[in-house]
Amino acid sequence: MQNLYNELIELLEQDPALIIEDKLNKALIIDRALKLDVGLIKLLLGSPSIKKHFFQQLESIQVFDKIAFQRFVNTKQFLPDNYTQFKNKIGLSTNNENYLTDSREVVLVWPHKDCVLEGGQTKEDAKRDEIFYNQTLAPDDIDRLTAPKVLTSWKRYDKDGEHPVTKISKQDNLIIKGNNLVALHSLKEIYKGQVKLVFIDPPYNTGSDSFKYNDSFNQSTWLTFMRNRLQVAHKLLSEKGAIYVQIDHHQLGYLNVLMDEIFGIENKVQVIAIKTASPAGFKTVNPGPIDVTEYILFYTKNKSSFKFKKGYVPVDYNSNYDLYVEKNKDVSKWKFTAIKEKVINHAGYTSESDAKKKYGELWNSILKVMIADFAYKNSSNIVSIRDPHKPTEKLKVLMTKSKNEEKVIEYQREDGSIMYLYRGGALAFYSNKMQEIDGKMQVTELLTDFWGHISWAGIANEGGIKLKNGKKPEKLIKQIIELSTEENDIVLDFHLGSGTTAAVAHKMKRQYLGIEQLDYGDNDCVKRLKNVINGDSSGISKSVNWQGGGSFIYLELLKNNQQYIDEIQDATKTEQLKRIWEKMQQSAFISYKVLPQKINTEIKEFEALSFEEQQRFLVEVLDKNLLYVNFSEINDATHKVSDVDKELNVKFYSLLSK
Repeated sequence: MQNLYNELIELLEQDPALIIEDKLNKALIIDRALKLDVGLIKLLLGSPSIKKHFFQQLESIQVFDKIAFQRFVNTKQFLPDNYTQFKNKIGLSTNNENYLTDSREVVLVWPHKDCVLEGGQTKEDAKRDEIFYNQTLAPDDIDRLTAPKVLTSWKRYDKDGEHPVTKISKQDNLIIKGNNLVALHSLKEIYKGQVKLVFIDPPYNTGSDSFKYNDSFNQSTWLTFMRNRLQVAHKLLSEKGAIYVQIDHHQLGYLNVLMDEIFGIENKVQVIAIKTASPAGFKTVNPGPIDVTEYILFYTKNKSSFKFKKGYVPVDYNSNYDLYVEKNKDVSKWKFTAIKEKVINHAGYTSESDAKKKYGELWNSILKVMIADFAYKNSSNIVSIRDPHKPTEKLKVLMTKSKNEEKVIEYQREDGSIMYLYRGGALAFYSNKMQEIDGKMQVTELLTDFWGHISWAGIANEGGIKLKNGKKPEKLIKQIIELSTEENDIVLDFHLGSGTTAAVAHKMKRQYLGIEQLDYGDNDCVKRLKNVINGDSSGISKSVNWQGGGSFIYLELLKNNQQYIDEIQDATKTEQLKRIWEKMQQSAFISYKVLPQKINTEIKEFEALSFEEQQRFLVEVLDKNLLYVNFSEINDATHKVSDVDKELNVKFYSLLSK
């Protein structure tokens, strides 16, 4: 692909008015651009690639982005990957890029915000200096990086095992192995605007998690990493869709502002706090308050289009429901008994003192259990007296009247429903707190923005796989899926990890798209999903009556330079690395900045490096823009794409037209 800078030079050289002393004059070019010179605009519109990068389509009108053009022209001829327009500081800014202390139009600014982070990490222990491509100055590199890629290693899994893929539809569940940014862009045009739910549990950037990009801008790297991926997720989301991003306190503030910018602060729903641990065990040795909470940022694509659902959580008996009512057709004859007295009599005791004689100090504990059980079994007769919400004048009069009489007054509300007044308040029935959860009627309350009801204990073996860090309870994902989707909706997780999101979506009859680039060995998502298909009984299986079945397709991004990175990271000795270097010189795409012959003549200096430094060096000499094979190059014999892969890729990308 021709360098955009060189193409622009050749184009501008066609206009003699821009040339002084046989050279293009940068000041003239910028001046005419800022003045929206008609001749210059016509010249630029004559090139499709220049038009693509410096003009925006507004209905039938082409709008020239003179600021982006000015920045581009103002740079040096050789464009450094780490160029950035932003200041070398992270902070809040107005849209005119001045830092601020108070403004309603707030965005987050950081070094490299205007870049795309290449993101080549494939193993949890990988550490490397990352590559940044500037959106204005390196559009060719970004276009190549984000272009749809060739997919390979196609396999379909169902109850009968593994099969070759012969057909594919938009309704298939997909698991993609490879760089998640690249994979997202490969899915973008097919599933754009069709994903109902995105849930991700990205690296938290705590210094001890899987985000180990070893550059001097770690904070900026993480923000750019997240921004690049969230921008694609936004495009994939349906207008009725929602995104949930789990994070801990380290990056919560930054991520909150970043998501405000991408999804719109008007589409922010909640910051949900979730209790993930108990203050016990090894956590108690840490200084200061013990971390037991993480957070989920909940945004919609378009809040006005999103269908909000009520959620319910199980709760213990509420002691405010302390009356038992014996009903009669004539409500004025309803009789009330304290629930404590009713339970004692129901248990066969004439008084509480008789029961205490039998059970001694255990009585209070036993009574609590008996009352909770009795209230559950007789919920339609158990009541509490509450103040009604926004009483009318007529209702206030009746409430005052009921204070002075030991009888129930029936009141019909404007919506036609009946309210029962007693002792100056309204009767609330315990049965109204009952909801079916996980196939069982339970006492509940409405879900809030604090989720402390989901246990994280005992999830180690869910799905038949183990994960050292970051595994989520299936109940957590089930609750999120219930809140935001219906059956057959598409669920996306591009930090799939051990596959919890896909496993739960599968059991709940949702379609899923999962992407994972790290290698978890025997504890990966494919093994878990095979267990699900074969009737996995762990996690939420019992509550959704999961019996097994269904299928998914596994596929990988076809590796180009990524294959050499994998070999380098798997090596254990210098001699292995030297053999890999020999192969790289023959068939790898090496960065244009590197002279292989110079490395060969200075091989002693390479050998003097530590083994980890040797690995890092070889990774860095590879062109990271060519980690995977572009679909547009599928017929290039250099890449040796099989006929089967060619046929399947054509079928897959043709889904775009359906």
